[in-house]
Amino acid sequence: MAFVEAKLITAVVLAVLLSMVGAWLIAYRYRAAMRRLMSAPLPPAASGAPSPGDAVPGAPPPRGSAGAGAGPSAGASAGAAGTTVSPLPAAPGVRPAEPRAAVSAADNRRAAWLLTGVLIGLSLLISASMASIAHLVMFHGEFSIRRVAILVVVQMWPVLPVLGIVWRWSRLRIVTLLAAWFVVAFGLALWRSITPDPTGILAFLAIEIGPPMLLIAALYFGNATRAIAPWLLPLMFGFAFASLVGGELLGFAVERHLDLLVRVTGGIGATPVFLLAFVLPWLLAWWPLRALGRALGRAYERKHVSELGMVLAAVWGLSMLYQWSGLSREGPAGALVLLPFGWIVAAAGWGTVWFRSAPRGPTLLVLRVFQHDAQVQNLFDTVIERWRVSGNTVLIAGTDLLERTLGADDIFAFLDGRLSTRFIAARADVAAHIAAFDWLRDHDGRYRVNECYCHDTTWQDALAALVERSDVVLMDLRGFKARNAGCAHELATLARAARIARVVVLVDAETDRAAADLASHGAPADRFVWVDTPRIDRRHAHRVLRQLFVPSRSAAANPGRA
Repeated sequence: MAFVEAKLITAVVLAVLLSMVGAWLIAYRYRAAMRRLMSAPLPPAASGAPSPGDAVPGAPPPRGSAGAGAGPSAGASAGAAGTTVSPLPAAPGVRPAEPRAAVSAADNRRAAWLLTGVLIGLSLLISASMASIAHLVMFHGEFSIRRVAILVVVQMWPVLPVLGIVWRWSRLRIVTLLAAWFVVAFGLALWRSITPDPTGILAFLAIEIGPPMLLIAALYFGNATRAIAPWLLPLMFGFAFASLVGGELLGFAVERHLDLLVRVTGGIGATPVFLLAFVLPWLLAWWPLRALGRALGRAYERKHVSELGMVLAAVWGLSMLYQWSGLSREGPAGALVLLPFGWIVAAAGWGTVWFRSAPRGPTLLVLRVFQHDAQVQNLFDTVIERWRVSGNTVLIAGTDLLERTLGADDIFAFLDGRLSTRFIAARADVAAHIAAFDWLRDHDGRYRVNECYCHDTTWQDALAALVERSDVVLMDLRGFKARNAGCAHELATLARAARIARVVVLVDAETDRAAADLASHGAPADRFVWVDTPRIDRRHAHRVLRQLFVPSRSAAANPGRA
């Protein structure tokens, strides 16, 4: 293996490992900080909530007992079962959103297929470009359509993890499809080979796509790493490169027997000197890389880059870097294999122009029972991710969906110590917070998830404002009990809402239907649709998704118990 090739691969592997560790640490500390801030007590003047002496009879408990919060009071029993609760008035300055154009389930399917087709077409374009460049570089200008075609098939495998990440496929499904792709590539290469050599072809495929497959699997097969690691990867590659530069400088000093190195080594030993050579360069890299992280956060806020765009950049970028390492022995010409990255940039620009004038989609409000994390995460993966190609999603932030909703702005705000500024501290702050929501499509055609970070004293005000801005509601009441008085408050608020077209409520055998029916008493006859859904598989996901598309308030689908 060439010396440059070894260094490049070392930098890539080190960057991936650092990104994984960083993602785990950030997720752990972010969750702990959210729990602390959600339950942090605020003075009545700041929270806008009535003081204990002015308590309203029947007022709902802290959000922790309802389900979306994560404070110490989460899951605590509060209030009598079935207590009728009057929703709080709308937060000052928050106006209901104007009606949106109707979107059907068929429109949603078409949008999903269109996005899938674009990702496949873009991946084919990138793969064809990489294969053509690599072939020209390796064979010094010669071009064979047969060999290039085989390389296109071999190198297009990143389309599978990209699609799996977008549509939240299971790890088993992604691994199975990658294994099938490997078999197909092996069969094609064996079939088109002039002198078939199964062992040689297997070795070629293992070297060509095995290492980048492992790196991408390491990045995306964990919840925390999938959400956070892609945003850290450019920064960690910078730190890894700085370490390699430090190692080069140490080697330079050793070769020349510099007196300073000899004295330092004699004083503290060779091992500490070796470690310092790799760690001290981080101090110099810290400031520019910190600025890069902030720039990524701003770019995300300004819609110059999206979550899906970062997935494409990370997956294909790792593949291209690995290809470059293999071509490094060809000299500077090997770096030409990085040029196809421009297709990702061009696609982002095209998407920005294409979706700039697209009408705003309907808004879905998601509510759920707390402490059912795996259940809610599965619902998000199977239903809400598919909804996002058609409309906005709003919710009250909780630790249960942290790895599904974190954006670059959240991550870098947290790293800068500004997580508390994202919380709604008082009722008067609700309007400004919702005014900052991003209601427009990203350049990939998907809508973002907007969250209200709330304290136990402000979630009710945020709920009232979100209800006014939403067109349809998905409420997961599986496992709901009478003690979840916060959810009862949500049901009462939804029953009295003026503009909600439909509330799709998921229930199961554990749901206390009597308490739920009592809390939603007085709602219009066509408001609530109760769907018995003990588990969300593909069939149930499509069933739930279809219920969310309402042609109009006056033409809502027949209610009842599905």
